[in-house]
Parts: sequence; structure tokens; C-alpha cells
Amino acid sequence: MRFSVDAHSVGCHLTGNEVYIRNLLNEFAKLDRSSEFIAYVSKPDAGSRLPAGVAARWVSQNPFRRLGMDLPLRLREDRPDLLHVQYTGPLFSRVPLVVSVHDVSFLEFPQYFTRFRASQLKLTVRQTAERAAAILTPSEFSRTAILRHYRLDERKVVVVHNAVASEFRPIDRQTAQAAVLRKFGVPGPFVLMVGDLQPRKNHLGLLKAFEEVVRAHPHLKHRLVFVGKETWYSKDLHRAVQQSGIAERVYFTGFVEDADLVEFYGACDLFVFPSFYEGFGLPILEAMACGRAVASSNTTAMPEVADAAGLLFDPGSTEQMARAIRDILLDPELRIRLERLGSHRASLFTWERAAERTLEVYARVAGGKAKAMRAAVRTRV
Repeated sequence: MRFSVDAHSVGCHLTGNEVYIRNLLNEFAKLDRSSEFIAYVSKPDAGSRLPAGVAARWVSQNPFRRLGMDLPLRLREDRPDLLHVQYTGPLFSRVPLVVSVHDVSFLEFPQYFTRFRASQLKLTVRQTAERAAAILTPSEFSRTAILRHYRLDERKVVVVHNAVASEFRPIDRQTAQAAVLRKFGVPGPFVLMVGDLQPRKNHLGLLKAFEEVVRAHPHLKHRLVFVGKETWYSKDLHRAVQQSGIAERVYFTGFVEDADLVEFYGACDLFVFPSFYEGFGLPILEAMACGRAVASSNTTAMPEVADAAGLLFDPGSTEQMARAIRDILLDPELRIRLERLGSHRASLFTWERAAERTLEVYARVAGGKAKAMRAAVRTRV
């Protein structure tokens, strides 16, 4: 079998999308040595980020050229048994499509996107989902949402949970704090949030809750650290920080590589994930895998991911969020219990298992293609 994957996100700092496809490719190379894997990449150095055994082919980073010209051309040249894409497939494809749709927030909360981006996703994801032979999604929440918005055969929407890479592991807090201070100038102790700076992630809500905690408990010396890529929304958040009463306690790091992210998780006293909407919520598991207590929103897919290992709150309630932060920081027994529960919870999600389930879908789709080809041959005869 020959499987092609649109891996243009590799090396582009597209966070969740890049983490997803890079980890799947790593596991594919280990699990299935009899098949060929081709990754379509856009960055000059992306090939060096791929595992041995995965061939790299270049496609444009420009989405119009990639989807309209480069991918169709590559598919004609490579003749794979299927193409796996995220959200949006090429305009023309003679091979079966497998599409990963991590969430449909662009339909349910379009206000969290620019008007152009929301409109573009509404059109292209629908077209891709309707053409796809299979749709992969990381949670039961997202599967339900996809089926609510699109008229699809339920059998082709398959839940394959995301997972935690092996590099996310517990490290000594003091060692991690020293590394974060040396590399980024961020002193401990601190509360951590990881996610691109965009409205959906609710950084502003966390800022307000943290300010309330500091005001009520001035003896706490914690800082608030935002790790994540700057976006069009960044200026609004930076302005809110400057207008708050705790600007000197808030740090922005921008995007960081996984090796540094592990140290941020290891250095924090508490990880808070206040997002309004997630199709999965991978940072929850990453923090748990690093042995840190987690407080998370109680909406969308996040309770499904955190389960009883996280302290949940309403992301729209400053009071609830502040209480969760306060309880964990002021109660060492609660923090230790959450750290223990979180480590076990994270161990249940592995990329090996995710890759196995994905390859099962590949085999089913490719097998269906083979049957269709045999049927066509018999018809011609």
C-alpha cells in the first residue's frame, strides 16, 4: 500500500495540527514497514523532521496553490491508495480522501475567527467532508458536532483520540524552573497557560481570574505565563494586561518548541486551560503527563479528556476559575492528588494507539478502493 499525507504544517509552527500529523507519521514508520508513506511538506527543512522511511515531497505553503495545483499534481505522479488531509482536501483528487476534522468551532463559534477564515472553512470543510471516504475526529464531542452540522453516514465518522508524545514526562521542578529562567527570563513560581493567543482560548478570562486570586491572597508570589504563538488578537490581550493591576506578573513567551514546552510544564505549580471550545484539548494531557495539576474548562471535549483527573470550572465564570486556581495553589494535598491522577490519565492516551486506529481506517478505505477497481475491471470484461 502507498499512503500520502498532507503534512504541510510540519515546521510551520501550526501547533496542534503539526503535533498531530508529525506524531502519526513517527508511529506509522514504526508500525507498518510494508507500506510506503509519502508526506507532502512546505518548509525546506521539514524533511529532516520526518522519520526514516517517510518520503518527503514539496508542495507550496500557499493554500490556493497547494490545494488547487500542487497536491493534484503530486497525486497524479505518486498514485497513492489514499490521501490524508486535515480539514480541507485538494480541489481535485482521483484517490480516496481521509480527512481529520478536529472540531467545527468555525461553525459553532465563528466569532472566534476572522470573517474570511470562518467563511473559507465553512465552504471547504463541508466539501471535503462530503467527498471523504472517512472522517477522523479526536473526541465523541467532536463526532457528535460533525454529525449535527453535516448530513453524513455515521459510519464514516470515526473517533481516534489524540495522545501525548513520549518527550512529555515529569522532570524536577527546580531544574525546570532554572532552565525556564535561563532561557526565557521567566522566574518561578508561576501558573501556566498554553495556547495560541486567540479569543477562543480565553486568555482574558484567565487574566481576570488570576488578578482576583492575587488581590485576595497577596502573599502568593506566583506569576502568570502565557505560552503560545502571537496572532491577530495579540494586541488586544497585551493591552488588557497593561491595563490590569498585575502587568508585572504576566509573561508572554510566544511559540516554543516541544523541548522547551516540557520545561515550562515541569516548572509550573499549576496548569490552567480556560478555553471556551476544544475538539480535544491536548495541552491538558501534556501537562498531566509532565506530572502537573490541571484546572480546566468544563465545556465541549475538555471534560472527556480530563475526566476526574482535573479540577473543572465554567470558563465564563471568573469566580469559579479563581476558586479553582486558589484551591490548588493553597492546598498541597489537593495538588499532589491531582498530579497523581493526571499522570495515570495521560498514560491512557498514546500516539501508538492513535496510529494503529488510523492505519485501520486507511486499510478499510484502501481496501474499498481495491474492491471498486476490481468491480470496474469485471464490468469492462
